[in-house]
Amino acid sequence: MKPSGGQAAPSIALRDAHLAFEGKALFENLALDLPAGEITCLLGPSGVGKSSLLRLIAGLAEGAEGRVEDGAGRPLAGRVAYLAQQDLLLPWLKVRDNLLLGARLRGEAVTPALRERAAELLALVGLEAWGEALPEALSGGMRQRCALARTLMEDRPVVLMDEPFSAVDAITRYELQDLAAGLLAGRTVFLVTHDPAEALRLGQRIHVMAGRPARLDEALLPPGAPPRPLGDPAFAGLLAELMARLSSAKQAAKSSGAKQPGGLEAAE
Repeated sequence: MKPSGGQAAPSIALRDAHLAFEGKALFENLALDLPAGEITCLLGPSGVGKSSLLRLIAGLAEGAEGRVEDGAGRPLAGRVAYLAQQDLLLPWLKVRDNLLLGARLRGEAVTPALRERAAELLALVGLEAWGEALPEALSGGMRQRCALARTLMEDRPVVLMDEPFSAVDAITRYELQDLAAGLLAGRTVFLVTHDPAEALRLGQRIHVMAGRPARLDEALLPPGAPPRPLGDPAFAGLLAELMARLSSAKQAAKSSGAKQPGGLEAAE
């Protein structure tokens, strides 16, 4: 579902990224490239800095430094939507009003066109009958679908996702991956996950982050378009390679004696 506002999905370049915790560099001089219109996934041990790197790109990481630009050297301001691990639905607002929250917070008029778009998105995520319900009436998977719809309601060409499907059961997670792959096609997506199978189903580029200061390995490039079926013959071999990379990353974390910076990596 490509952005309807005429904004093309940009490539993203992160350069000279730096963040310290307790006087030690969590990462420094870190560089990352996100190709335009593709899903890039990031894995790594807890506490290595994945969520902090995501928030740096979003402009939300206090104390972090780094240049974040599109392929033309311009900042990303106004072009980014953020989907957190928790659904963050406001419990006193109806489902449809949760989708309209961004417009209201920006002081924009809630026009009939916006209401129609909210209804269309609820239908796309299978919640067309729940627009007048409160979030407490929804299951965990339904709440995450609502959160995904609210993110798409922002209609941004860049979507940053921090383990958004980790709080649901395995089958619901699989279904949400299918849904996200279709709805996010054509956008530049950066997804932090702890699940290598999720990365292989959705990612067109996959990085593992490891070490202290943290570094990114060479991108793994799974063939085919997402969402990839788990029964794909290439899946098992790629999963074995990715697990080997993650095992090495975990051993590196143990060797460095790095501890998890809870204030920086609360989402991990």
